[in-house]
Amino acid sequence: QVQVEESGGGLVQAGDSVMLSCVVSGRRTFDKYAIGWFRQAPGMEREAILCPNSEDGSVYYADSVKGRFTTSRHTAEDTVYLQMNNLKPEDTAVYYCVAGYFERMCVGVYDYWGQGTQVTVSS
Repeated sequence: QVQVEESGGGLVQAGDSVMLSCVVSGRRTFDKYAIGWFRQAPGMEREAILCPNSEDGSVYYADSVKGRFTTSRHTAEDTVYLQMNNLKPEDTAVYYCVAGYFERMCVGVYDYWGQGTQVTVSS
């Protein structure tokens, strides 16, 4: 059984940086999936913010996070990180990682979701 778990959220101030972790557990499963990141702000729909393209390896960034957020994958740790820099109050949301298969602009098959981690950015 595959499990996906995020961690690293919390309360920060505008301009701060935060790194979220996404651990994918389940024997020999990590390499099978791409890991994308979504977020959901209060009263808003869940939005895709960053996804690696499973076909060509490029990375999609939503305009709202481009230039500030990056992702890195550490196969030995079965972990993907989301580095978030220069955070803004509008980045306040529950952040989710999802293991799946992604095509252009995060359209794809979302196989396994984490439970989400809250990031709150104060002004």
